[in-house]
Amino acid sequence: MLAQGRDGVAVESADQLGECRYGGWTGRPIKELAQDPLWKVVQRQPSAATFPADETYAHESLTQMSSRAVEVVRRIDREVEEAHGTSAVWVAVSHGDVIKALLADALGMHLDSFQRIVVAPASLSVVRYTPHRSFVLRSNDNGASVTDLVPAPEEAASSDATPGGETGASAGETGTSAGDPGGRTGSTRGAD
Repeated sequence: MLAQGRDGVAVESADQLGECRYGGWTGRPIKELAQDPLWKVVQRQPSAATFPADETYAHESLTQMSSRAVEVVRRIDREVEEAHGTSAVWVAVSHGDVIKALLADALGMHLDSFQRIVVAPASLSVVRYTPHRSFVLRSNDNGASVTDLVPAPEEAASSDATPGGETGASAGETGTSAGDPGGRTGSTRGAD
């Protein structure tokens, strides 16, 4: 575990963040699954895909998987914020399709578009939830530093976005403008 042996770090397990319940598809080779008519549904209209029932393995639809994951992540985020404030950072570890569904939700995308998102094994994706919208700060990151993930207190409380992209300054700060070509990609967390 990432937090094992670290003082003061609570580790919880949430079944709702577990892998999609693929039912009768569980353990079968991808080459074989690609021949199943359901494969095209999973690829083209995931919201209509329900995996086949199986006596051994649980099954569900991709919509059910997405709903359970989004619900638990938003609940945990509220609990962490209530307990530790708006600058708190927490980690959820899961599987590719679950993370893609969470990113699609955070981006305001329909589940049918989630196959456009790439999530490599052991990559880092970062979402910041605010009262008005969520911000995807990183997606499929495999090497950048994580030191910039803790927002400054004045930035953490805002749901505002900078027109044209991040300028690197808080809202109201002089010397920056919307669409500043030198701005870094991300979210602005300026004052409301």
